[in-house]
Amino acid sequence: MTTQPQGWTAWRIVALLAFLNLVNFLDKVVIGLVAVPMMDELKIAPAQFGIIGGCFFWGFAVAGIVGGFVADRVKAKWMIAAMALCWAVLQIPIAYTSSIGAVIACRFLLGVTEGPNWPVSIHALYKWFPDRMRSLPVFALGLGGSIGLMTAGIIIPLVTATWGWRANFVLLGMIGMAWLLFWLPLGKEGPIDSSREVGSAERKPHRLIFTDPTLWSCIFTHFACYWSIALTVTWTTVYLQKGLGYDALTAGRMFSLNVALSMMLSLAITWLSQRLMQRNVPSRISRGLVTAIAAVLAACCFASMMISEIPAFVRVVLIGLGGGFAQTILYTGPAIVGEIAPAPQRASILAVDNSLASLAGIIAPIATGYLVQYSGIDPAAGYEAAFAMTGALFAVASAACFAFLHPLKSSRRIQAGAALPQTRVIGG
Repeated sequence: MTTQPQGWTAWRIVALLAFLNLVNFLDKVVIGLVAVPMMDELKIAPAQFGIIGGCFFWGFAVAGIVGGFVADRVKAKWMIAAMALCWAVLQIPIAYTSSIGAVIACRFLLGVTEGPNWPVSIHALYKWFPDRMRSLPVFALGLGGSIGLMTAGIIIPLVTATWGWRANFVLLGMIGMAWLLFWLPLGKEGPIDSSREVGSAERKPHRLIFTDPTLWSCIFTHFACYWSIALTVTWTTVYLQKGLGYDALTAGRMFSLNVALSMMLSLAITWLSQRLMQRNVPSRISRGLVTAIAAVLAACCFASMMISEIPAFVRVVLIGLGGGFAQTILYTGPAIVGEIAPAPQRASILAVDNSLASLAGIIAPIATGYLVQYSGIDPAAGYEAAFAMTGALFAVASAACFAFLHPLKSSRRIQAGAALPQTRVIGG
């Protein structure tokens, strides 16, 4: 089996998939950045907008699981191409409709087609890098999303101010089609865990894998992370404007500053984790305890939003720091899953992890909408209660990580289990 990184070709695939994730996050966050003019024009109440924000995740989880199991058996290149095409096409109707139902339908279908993206993209990257080198390529994938959020915070308010909020959806459709034109000739399957090798590797019973405490610790921490992401992309810019009093352009810049802070912090933590792995520090420490400590710090940052004396700018910084600590699991989690899951089942296990975690994306925007709508005379109180709720989730997640996150122990347990019959990989 090939176990060596594949040089510039591998990093070209990283760059392409990172840019795809940039597009993915532009698609996610645009609805939050145009929230105020959209709510005003279409007469949408906060609770209704919470449904619009959450509907993206209604089919996201199921589609992610289905897509993961499909990716165990077909080439990732064509799955990724099909997803990108759907994303581009689904932006266009939103630009021309005044129907709340049509917006909900398009966002729902966008969520269905984006559901498999993260696990399938990670699965594709893992075909180019061995275990000890996987954290930074996955971080690069996440970095694309962070750059997408920063870019969105600057560009989308400017596009809205110049051409109106609807123009953003036309622009996103064009960007998606442009990416696809690069991916079709340049996208390739990696030689590590290639289809022929994966087809001959041992598959283990899913009941053995899904009763593992390490996996469930990852899933719950990932759930808390998704809660924070859904809250950020749907409600943060609204909070900055209606809760803290910033104008639309300043709120966009503050949002970008927030994302930049999260990105730099996530880079530092991911570098530390991979550096420890390369120095042969056990994954219990280099991945497990790093994740647990980051979850504790995320809990502290988000919970402190309830302290009334904190100035507005400090609140922006706390949200950014909390996001950076929260997103640690996005980079250590897939590496842990890759460590414990058999290669032929890796895509499906990553998909189940991502899909169960993404259920937070359904709940968080709606819960926040109700907290805001019924928070009383203080417009900031509902948003800050939502951040505190996120802190509580991370407090529970950190306890689970400290207690149960033992990747090597779980890997040995799963590998010791009885093997399933081999299955053929389509396109191998």
